[in-house]
Amino acid sequence: MLLSTYCRQLQSHRPHSFLGLMELYEENYIRLRRLCPDIRVRRGAAVSVVAGALDLHLDVLEQTSYTTTVRLTYILTELAHQPVPDPDLKLRVYHDARQAEVLSRACRRRGVELSVRDLTGRSELLCRWKLNRFLYKWLGYCCHQRHHFTPDEGAGKLSPVGSVARRGS
Repeated sequence: MLLSTYCRQLQSHRPHSFLGLMELYEENYIRLRRLCPDIRVRRGAAVSVVAGALDLHLDVLEQTSYTTTVRLTYILTELAHQPVPDPDLKLRVYHDARQAEVLSRACRRRGVELSVRDLTGRSELLCRWKLNRFLYKWLGYCCHQRHHFTPDEGAGKLSPVGSVARRGS
């Protein structure tokens, strides 16, 4: 009952509104924490491996007292057998506000990383809305596939950069 009421409240806010965007940030935080409960203290890189699904890669780029910046991606292999990260999103997690937002999307075909402000021709609010709505759906899909990053054993300590935690099903 509470969940259905909450869902109606979420849908009651006008799409592409600032208030709706803030709610999307909160939902993204909740979904990201389902995937990676220890994101606040995690170090380095990790891979979630689920049978029948693409491997999900998480790389912690920066940790501060109140924020964590991560990269979340699949690694695809094209015809030339070159690894291509896609989708390739840089996210910022605000632990005190309990929000997560997309900072940028890498466009590998052009060889650039596009921040929200770089996406010209549209309002910044609309660009943020679309990127974060994509993240919301993608995180839901990853949770549905049962992706999960197990707690980092060296969570309070520095672990080697590039260490990989794998999960099979």
